[in-house]
Amino acid sequence: MAGLRLGPLLRYVDGSSATVWAETDGPGTVEVRCPDGTGGSSGTFQVCGHHYALVRVTGLTPGTATPYEVHVDGERVWPLAREPFPSFPPSVIRTPAGDDRARISFGSCRWASPPTGEPDPVGPDALDALAKRIAADPEGERPDILLLLGDQVYADETSDSTKEWLAARRDLSEPPGSQVADYEEYTHLYYESWLDPQVRWLLSTVPTCMIFDDHDVIDDWNTSASWVEDMRATSWWRDRVLSGLMSYWVYQHLGNLSPADIEADPVYAAVRETPDGTDALREFASRAEADATAVRWSYRRDFGRVRLVMVDSRAARVLEEGRRSMLDRDEADWLRAQVSDDRGSYDHLLVGTSLPWLLPHLIHDIEVWSSVLCRGDKGPRWARLGEKLRRAADLEHWSAFPDSFAELAEVLADAGSGPDAPATVCVLSGDVHHAYVAEPRWPGRAEPEARVVQLTCSPVHNSIPASMRVGFRFGWSAAARGLGRVFTRHGGLGEPPVHWRRTGGPWFGNQLMTLATRGRSAVLRLEHAQEERGGVRLRRVMERHLSS
Repeated sequence: MAGLRLGPLLRYVDGSSATVWAETDGPGTVEVRCPDGTGGSSGTFQVCGHHYALVRVTGLTPGTATPYEVHVDGERVWPLAREPFPSFPPSVIRTPAGDDRARISFGSCRWASPPTGEPDPVGPDALDALAKRIAADPEGERPDILLLLGDQVYADETSDSTKEWLAARRDLSEPPGSQVADYEEYTHLYYESWLDPQVRWLLSTVPTCMIFDDHDVIDDWNTSASWVEDMRATSWWRDRVLSGLMSYWVYQHLGNLSPADIEADPVYAAVRETPDGTDALREFASRAEADATAVRWSYRRDFGRVRLVMVDSRAARVLEEGRRSMLDRDEADWLRAQVSDDRGSYDHLLVGTSLPWLLPHLIHDIEVWSSVLCRGDKGPRWARLGEKLRRAADLEHWSAFPDSFAELAEVLADAGSGPDAPATVCVLSGDVHHAYVAEPRWPGRAEPEARVVQLTCSPVHNSIPASMRVGFRFGWSAAARGLGRVFTRHGGLGEPPVHWRRTGGPWFGNQLMTLATRGRSAVLRLEHAQEERGGVRLRRVMERHLSS
């Protein structure tokens, strides 16, 4: 009899249906049952000896909260009977009411919490704090959707307990050492991260959207063409990257898709058509790794009058010097199409990208400068220096792809302009282990009617050295702007297509941002996780109106 190994995760939800993801410890039929008789079931599929199900629940009523249970081969496996799960309220599927309200919480960079009772080296987990608040008041405020903007697992920075587990499998003196090496080791990362009781319950009752960033595969993934060449020359990289993409498809990507997209997905069909979908999924991952244009990880979701366009800013890159871009041409055209489709049908546009578009000015200027050096504009010696600097200092954000930076600026300005413009255009990002708000303006053209903002929130559960805190604070300063001009003059660079200023932050700590919309109004809140006598809680740090 199969049991529940991991999950359930509540993923896609609309007015009448939902998808629930689960991992079982053997083959079987997974069923989601609701007290009113609604539900759904699906047989499991297998990848590398692991068994999964994505269950579509149908017949739900808009604007309701429906409790559910999970059964495998007729036996109830969720909710769990053991502590601490009996203290949690029932997991529910909340369907949108079809009105003009939405509440979106977001953040990135979550290192797995240690087992209950053990000290936490990076402080309280913001997702634990969110779970505690919702559990204490199930009818109270909760996100309609939780956006996890990258680094859901850290394949290259494993915990002490994972290092011990890896050492029991293989010789850690051989590459890649204490980093994960294959699919089985990726499954252990997800198990470690999502088995945390508070987070497990939270993910069962709040729908999630996800996108990867570098640590889901490896730090600085796809920094440059020479970086890829060096990685492909190692003995361990191919299995690592293919396993990373395969596990991402199973654990994160599938749940981002609508039921219609899942049914139309040839990879999902191929994996399910065979008793063991490993070869089909590995072949898909091989194509994705070899050709960025072969796969689209980006996706779009509409939440009432809020449109989310989640952009892959890792695997869709063009890395050839002289034509580098954050997004390949098809991906860039897709982004424009999603933004312009049915304009006027949304009041708020959210562009999700794991990497911030607007950075502290000094960091932006150094990234643009390094791109000029690496391109060879200053000669081969400067090009070699530029590549070393790019890798050592993680200079691979939108600013390091100047043409893409400018194109995104144009897309956002166009989206926010005209009689049918939304009230806000928000770029949601993480990655940089601090939070801030930045607002652009467009010299030389009419300013958009919409309020355009960069909203960056990171980490959910991680840390940042004191030296980097000082560096980020300095990066926004007037002195840093002056220093940045030294780099831009050396690179022969002109003015960027937008100017911007920081209007909030920087804030440091484990944190979540929430954007609450009602019609054309939008309120932004930042909350920090703090350990108090009664346990971890979220404390409000900032709240402001973006539009009214």
